[in-house]
Amino acid sequence: MGNNMRVVRRPEGDVLKGLVAGLVGGLFASWAMNGFQALTTKLAEEMKSAQDKQAKKKVADGGEQKEGNDATVKAAQAISEGVFAHKLTKTEKQVAGPAVHYAVGTAAGGFYGALAEVAPVVSVGPGLPFGAVFWLLADEAAVPALGLSQPPNEVPLATHAYALASHFVYGLTTDLVRHAVRHAL
Repeated sequence: MGNNMRVVRRPEGDVLKGLVAGLVGGLFASWAMNGFQALTTKLAEEMKSAQDKQAKKKVADGGEQKEGNDATVKAAQAISEGVFAHKLTKTEKQVAGPAVHYAVGTAAGGFYGALAEVAPVVSVGPGLPFGAVFWLLADEAAVPALGLSQPPNEVPLATHAYALASHFVYGLTTDLVRHAVRHAL
């Protein structure tokens, strides 16, 4: 009698280890992305004239800009109001906005890490394609569709380029940290 049992091969990778490594990578990448954005914002502000600096300060102090224009703050506000029936205070927004940013960045990194275990091709190009896809799906599609930002065609090209560069930093950092953590596990 022959053996009719089929052997099902598991993928070579370990999805749980990939998930953990990706979560760590996404967390560090979110921090790196914030640092990149802070640095580029500082450099851009230094290049502007004194008149532009005065206008920016007025907006930063709440003079002409609506409070909470940042998509992460808007998302935090929507969650707070929808789930807890609580409108965030200015102080709570300062914590909740970054919390949403880090939560989304960490979760996306976890997804990437798990996916890289079963489909290693996603990690080709040290995280740069991942960063570009994340930018396209999140910044260009989901955020505007949810009403958390203007439609992409109403946003200046320079803003798109800045966001894409930020996501390149995010993707590269996610992949480098994920790779190091994964090999340590």
